[in-house]
Amino acid sequence: MKIRKFIIPIVLTALTIAGCRKDPSVLPIEEEELPSDTSVTGFYLLNEGNMGMNKASLDYYDNIAGTYKRNIYNETNPTAPKELGDVGNDIDVYGGKLYAVINMSDKVEIMDAKTAKRLGQVTIPNCRYVAFANGRAYVSSYAGGVGDPNSPEGFIAEIDTASFAIIRTVKVGRQPEEMAVVNNRIYITNSGGYSPPNYESTVSVIDLNTFTEIKRIEVAINLHRIKADSEGDLYVTSRGDYYNVPSKMFVIDTKTDQVKDSLSIAAGNIVISGDSLYALSVEWSFITNKNEITYALINTKTNQVVGESFITDGSEKDIKLPYGLAVNPKNGDIYITDAKDYVTPGTLYCYDSNGKKKWSVVTGDIPAHFAFLP
Repeated sequence: MKIRKFIIPIVLTALTIAGCRKDPSVLPIEEEELPSDTSVTGFYLLNEGNMGMNKASLDYYDNIAGTYKRNIYNETNPTAPKELGDVGNDIDVYGGKLYAVINMSDKVEIMDAKTAKRLGQVTIPNCRYVAFANGRAYVSSYAGGVGDPNSPEGFIAEIDTASFAIIRTVKVGRQPEEMAVVNNRIYITNSGGYSPPNYESTVSVIDLNTFTEIKRIEVAINLHRIKADSEGDLYVTSRGDYYNVPSKMFVIDTKTDQVKDSLSIAAGNIVISGDSLYALSVEWSFITNKNEITYALINTKTNQVVGESFITDGSEKDIKLPYGLAVNPKNGDIYITDAKDYVTPGTLYCYDSNGKKKWSVVTGDIPAHFAFLP
């Protein structure tokens, strides 16, 4: 969950967390036919669902069969609660298991990666993102209640991927977001988004051996995304303050743990594939009361923008509110989701590596996060 790119107004007006639905009906799996290829087995798409509506859902695209199935969790797990939960915030595959971070339901759902059969869950309050290293899963947590400006510092939980037990926790900054693992260290962006204008402005660094925070790197206010390139440099996004401080991107050299470059590019979502960084932005301004949408392509060797838009056929005009972003690790296909109005089913668009549209399909509400199967 991005807190809809503008964290303040959404969180402060969040609805009361809902429990499981009382409606006894369960929506069946819906399936659509799409073109097939064998580049990867397929991918899961986690739909966030609107906050307080308990409508997070899981879709699956079978790349080989060419089928897209919506809402597979309910039917695959008939003995589990009827809904996946409230706000799907992150998803990834590790060690044959699928990990779905369900933010407002305070849990990480763990499933078999091939079948999506539920294996268990881990309870973590206000959990945000997941990362992996050395046979362990790491989950960031806001720790405090939704929108609480007096929330304590957040923490990172270390989870045993065999027993699903929380082994250790370590405190970081307020409202920690994404994580990246480089050289046996975890780098975490701290946002402080619950207490503007008193934002956090640092990246916490955790040593995985001792599981202690060894330093904080000063970057910029209201940090969010963090991704590592092939050389270990970290690309970090700042959301600014939505008024006078614009969104930007910064590059951290993990050899020195210093910021070595900055790019005047807004990026709500970033993906690195090879030496290319895809930056998707829907930047909101409270001054103009408008979004500015960009699809930038950056060369990570030079940190130069090499493309005004990675969609090249003009079909971006069909996308109302771009949200999720992924790149097929094998053939370079680009996937962008359209959240539309946040309350109705979204759309998933597929483009080839040259930015030309291949197909589109209807998804669940607020399609957002991808997890590829090898």
